[in-house]
Amino acid sequence: MQLIGCILLSPMDVVFKALADSSRRKLLDELHKENGQTLSELCEQLEMTRQAVTKHLVLLEKASLIAVVWRGREKLHYLNPMPLHEIYERWIGKYERHRLQALSDLKRGLESSAGRIRRGGQTKTKQKTRRKEKWRTRDRRSLT
Repeated sequence: MQLIGCILLSPMDVVFKALADSSRRKLLDELHKENGQTLSELCEQLEMTRQAVTKHLVLLEKASLIAVVWRGREKLHYLNPMPLHEIYERWIGKYERHRLQALSDLKRGLESSAGRIRRGGQTKTKQKTRRKEKWRTRDRRSLT
């Protein structure tokens, strides 16, 4: 839980807050393209001041969406996909499972009914063949 003013936010709320801004999402996209970028490299990608980018990076770091590694005097920023995966599992995955199960059930149902239709079609074909054979036999008898 994170305290903001007098409001306690859960870790997932902090992640949603961080993702609410398009500039922060663009920063995450840039880190996804090339992980381990410095502040200067990230500033080149966005039309923002260093201070603005720094503020966005601080929020992303508080939400654990990025991890920071110091290499000498350089501060490298890396994408941390775990909070996004947790959101996927909590908010998307459970709904997707039901939809996929419904599609699977529909497929099985259609395949079984198609099998019944095919079997029924074979029976009708056999019946037609038998009728034709009867008429041919009758025709031959009548000719002789």
